[in-house]
Amino acid sequence: MSHSIADLEQRARRYLPRVLYDWIAGGAEDEIGLRSSTRIYTEHRLVPRYGRAVTTPNLATRLFGRTYGRPFGIAPTGYTGLCRPGGESMLRAAAARVDIPYVLSGVSVPSLEAIAAEEPGRSWFQVYPARDHAITLDIVRRARDAGYATLVVTMDMPKEAKRERDWRNGFSLPLRFNLQRLVDGMTHPAWALRFLATGGLPTLGTWQAYLPAGTAPMEVLRFHTEQGYPVVTWEHLADFRALWPGQMVVKGLLHPDDVATALRIGADGVILSNHGGRQLDRAPTTLEMLPRVREKVGPTVPIMLDGGIRRGSDIAIALALGADFVFCGRAILWGVIADARAGADQAIDILTDELVRVMCQTGTDSVRAFTRDSLL
Repeated sequence: MSHSIADLEQRARRYLPRVLYDWIAGGAEDEIGLRSSTRIYTEHRLVPRYGRAVTTPNLATRLFGRTYGRPFGIAPTGYTGLCRPGGESMLRAAAARVDIPYVLSGVSVPSLEAIAAEEPGRSWFQVYPARDHAITLDIVRRARDAGYATLVVTMDMPKEAKRERDWRNGFSLPLRFNLQRLVDGMTHPAWALRFLATGGLPTLGTWQAYLPAGTAPMEVLRFHTEQGYPVVTWEHLADFRALWPGQMVVKGLLHPDDVATALRIGADGVILSNHGGRQLDRAPTTLEMLPRVREKVGPTVPIMLDGGIRRGSDIAIALALGADFVFCGRAILWGVIADARAGADQAIDILTDELVRVMCQTGTDSVRAFTRDSLL
């Protein structure tokens, strides 16, 4: 039984080969950004308020004209199905159970059409732009035609980061299988048996469409890698806006002026993100930039964030500092890796339970009632 997100992470760590655990858990260079993203939350204090009749606080959250069951959703995490076969579908189902958004990664094992067909209109889709702009435009069209209501455009990967854990482990994409990989897999038999039982390296379903039918998964992965790390310009964003009829959210911005530019081009909201500390090691945390962005764009623009959320109290702090919504990546990913669909449900329930306890202790009857006055 896991009692915290940290418990789920430890279970996932035991399940995964080291090379995959480090790939998920690691950050860029000295991992200062990775550590800062979680540590920044511990520097804030929630002030308790008593004498108020708060026993069943309201977690419902309005976003883009829709009411969600929680003030948090599941952030996109690439290649989930490599770590837990069927993981993307499990995360989608876990999100549907409590009526929260799940953002399907553009680097998913099932195709974007396959996930959309499971429950039309619910999930969001994240596009990782390709070097070939025509491919990106086609992926946006496919997501539109599949019925996704919200497009999330990632802009913060213009250059491959220096992720030294991966370098030390000899890890790269496409994967190279050698004696070290085989020993690592054999010492984690539960993962290895599932990997083999499901056919080995899975294909990136969305990207398979741009290669001949029957192309081997390794070649699809190599093609995607070759298309990775493009510079995404404001002109590109305008092209996406012209194609996309629903909500368009830009992910990966931190500077208030960049956020303002994205909004002028037609973004309906932003997800502040430092990519989980995996890109620019010395970037500020999203929580540090949140008040600056909010001051720049005003009170009505939907401002979301991700990065470093491990406790329900972290969610409360982000809301108090001006976030409308938060997204959790690793926190819920550890759950699905540790225990499949049940683990994803448990991660969501842990965060929900902790948030409810915070709200009762602070006399906060609704998530919208969190303000700066909630903090010391």
